[in-house]
Amino acid sequence: MGTNYYVQIDKCKHCGRFSEEFHIGKSSAGWCFTLHIIPEMSIHTLGDWKKFWRDKTIADEYGRQLTEDEMLNIIINRSWDCGEDEIPYRYKSWDDFHRLNDSEFGPNGLLRHKIGSFCTGHGEGTWDYVKGDFS
Repeated sequence: MGTNYYVQIDKCKHCGRFSEEFHIGKSSAGWCFTLHIIPEMSIHTLGDWKKFWRDKTIADEYGRQLTEDEMLNIIINRSWDCGEDEIPYRYKSWDDFHRLNDSEFGPNGLLRHKIGSFCTGHGEGTWDYVKGDFS
């Protein structure tokens, strides 16, 4: 379970809908932030997102609006207090978990996606770059 975040553009003052919405990424407990890359919009890095969301509306999937600093904090200030000695429920071992979830250990006690067809790279901190539809 996690929370998705969006940049919302051009809110209608009558109905409250936005003309466009762009998926920033997903925050899931225990994982590095899954930062959505959108190559066709030249969004490849966290820096690209910071430029794109400047002076726009940022909100989570529940409609709660966030400041740019709050969004950045969710992405870069992440940690998890689950030790590597605690094997997740229903798995035989961490190797089993990583194999089935295409994951590996990341910074600050977090899990992260292995680089491959889904994850295109690891950020300099607690985020992964991911392409495609995963909201």
